[in-house]
Amino acid sequence: MKAAKAPAEIATTRLLLVRPTADVASEVFERYASDPEVTRYLSWPRHQSIADTQAFLNFSASEWERWPAGPYLIRSLDDGRLLGGTGLGFESAEQAATGYVFAKDAWGKGFATEALRAMVDLARQTGVSSLYALCHPQHRASSHVLEKCGFTREVEWSQLTEFPNLVPGMLQEVLRYEIALDA
Repeated sequence: MKAAKAPAEIATTRLLLVRPTADVASEVFERYASDPEVTRYLSWPRHQSIADTQAFLNFSASEWERWPAGPYLIRSLDDGRLLGGTGLGFESAEQAATGYVFAKDAWGKGFATEALRAMVDLARQTGVSSLYALCHPQHRASSHVLEKCGFTREVEWSQLTEFPNLVPGMLQEVLRYEIALDA
């Protein structure tokens, strides 16, 4: 059975999640993708130029073509301001990863919890039965959001990964959180 295609826009109480378009590269770059503090604990390298952001937008478009969903940009429902990004990264029709990134001025306002809950709902709607997120052990705020949204840490799971914005080339411990979904 083919999974349902995700909507290009998802509205929550305070957020509008939208499929990225090619014309937002400078906005994404300036708001969060080039910020060293924002990208500190992320698994993708901080964007050094608009070309890096355009490459992400091209990747995003290809993910949307290949899978039922892909990356979303997160905007304020009130004023349309870009707050960050989230999405689903499919590994198979049944398994996907999720995550989120927010500009500094959007931290501590509950937006990550709201966006993550929308991704859990979307995963269910698109037929995902296993959704997970990876988190750096020192990123306690992110661990808290994952746990608040029903994700549990897989204690037996162990893997090393690079966090290129912390120490490029060095493999570090990463935590895996998963939520089982009734698709």
